[in-house]
Amino acid sequence: MGALDGRTAFITGGASGIGRAVAEAYTAEGARVVVADRDAERAKAVAARCGAAGHMAVDVSDPAAVEAVMAAAVGEFGGIDILVNAAGILTEAPLMEMDPQVWSETLAVDLTGVFLCCRYAVPQMAERGWGRVINIASQLGIKGGRSLAHYAAAKAGVIGLTKSLALEVAERGVLVNAIAPGPIDTPMVAGITPEWKEAKQAELPLGRFGRPEEVAPTAVLLASDPGGNLYVGQTLGPNSGDVMP
Repeated sequence: MGALDGRTAFITGGASGIGRAVAEAYTAEGARVVVADRDAERAKAVAARCGAAGHMAVDVSDPAAVEAVMAAAVGEFGGIDILVNAAGILTEAPLMEMDPQVWSETLAVDLTGVFLCCRYAVPQMAERGWGRVINIASQLGIKGGRSLAHYAAAKAGVIGLTKSLALEVAERGVLVNAIAPGPIDTPMVAGITPEWKEAKQAELPLGRFGRPEEVAPTAVLLASDPGGNLYVGQTLGPNSGDVMP
């Protein structure tokens, strides 16, 4: 018996990084996993490799696209029990030099995308009286980061959204929480300058970046019963010691 037997999980950003690691961990725990990603081919490949139940292409910043894939997943699997919002983008730019379009794109994917997925997945969870929402935030949403104001602002918004939605739906059996990892070796971080990464690594008490598979067990905990049953509006921090709330 796996910890997630009988549950259907919808994972955005599931084709790489933390999303992919969560997809692999969830399938290993018996969940029916839908790997959703903007890159359809990579989503298909990850789903095939980890034995996921399905895959879907979606741009989480597009309201109509999100509504459509959520409806399709509910129709095919009878409901979504677990939503993991792991889709995200990351660029580096000092705020005083930042193109407003870069700001807008980051907020659209990293924050509005979380809102949209919750907006169209949570109502059917509440109607059925059980659900888990796990939003991937970042420790930078707590402490900020040089040349990452757009990303930090989006992730701070994710934490605030998580708390607010948790207050709205906990009494209806839907538990909403966030994971705020520290720097993790993922394709998303590959575009950050070596200088930034070297400086950040030197700050970490653990002395190294994390790996996606070291974050995934936290997502398993929050999705599990009874393991995740008392977490409501919390932000858990597998972050190499970068933030100690």
